[in-house]
Amino acid sequence: MGYYVTVDGDVKIYVEDLNPECKDTILFLHGWPGSHRLFEYQFDVLPGMGFRCIGIDTRGFGDSDKPFYGYDYDRLADDVRQVIEALGLDHITLAGHSTGGAIAIRYMARHHEYGVSRLALFAAAAPSLIKRPNFPYGIEEQTVLDIIDGTYADRPNMLNGFGNRFFFQHITEPFAQWFFQIGIQAAGWATAAIAKTWVREVLFQDLAEITVPTLIIHGIHDEVVPFVLGQIQHQYIKNSVLEAFEFSGHAAFYDQKDEFNKKLADFAKGEGVSFDPFV
Repeated sequence: MGYYVTVDGDVKIYVEDLNPECKDTILFLHGWPGSHRLFEYQFDVLPGMGFRCIGIDTRGFGDSDKPFYGYDYDRLADDVRQVIEALGLDHITLAGHSTGGAIAIRYMARHHEYGVSRLALFAAAAPSLIKRPNFPYGIEEQTVLDIIDGTYADRPNMLNGFGNRFFFQHITEPFAQWFFQIGIQAAGWATAAIAKTWVREVLFQDLAEITVPTLIIHGIHDEVVPFVLGQIQHQYIKNSVLEAFEFSGHAAFYDQKDEFNKKLADFAKGEGVSFDPFV
């Protein structure tokens, strides 16, 4: 079931809501440059396991409105808060992939974990996607600048190149085209604006403020968000566990979808993962 929630005055955010009668809720925040459709292989399975699965299309992407402004992490986290309030959600698992993971982290700090009892991060672009003078662990800033330039010059070609680095497992040409169409649905200005946010913003303090149990899933072959960033997230979030996916790149939710779905379901149910808040 799909519908819209209005945020920030007049921006309509698309929400895909499956199994709304179920109590156990996972709210998915997709990565750049996708939409809730990236989680198709979770939405196929998890509702049948007793979960309410909600996918938000970030403003500028998917079926949401595409305003010219509002692509900083604060505003994007505020959009999530307004959706959570509008739906009356509480005790949910907030799950974010890549940029969606960065938005989830900002949400947890900025909104004091409102309505969230568990956090799941999949290849989250945090604490900094790019290398900085005192942080040598991300990707080169020039890589992001090339993405921005490519977006303005030839966005379809840029997306095609990005798709080639997204998956570790072999994908068919029809699947590659499906992934491409998800990315092309975004607005060009939103695609570039999010990439600029990667350069401007950091999430070190945000990570340190997270207290809820946190599952970190990261593919060791990730060429988009290096695996070391998942290790750093684990160091910053005391109540966390890191699951290294040996046969995955940036899309563990597809590269190893069966294992991914089981890990996420067990975690959201409070099973299969041990946490020690004093470690």
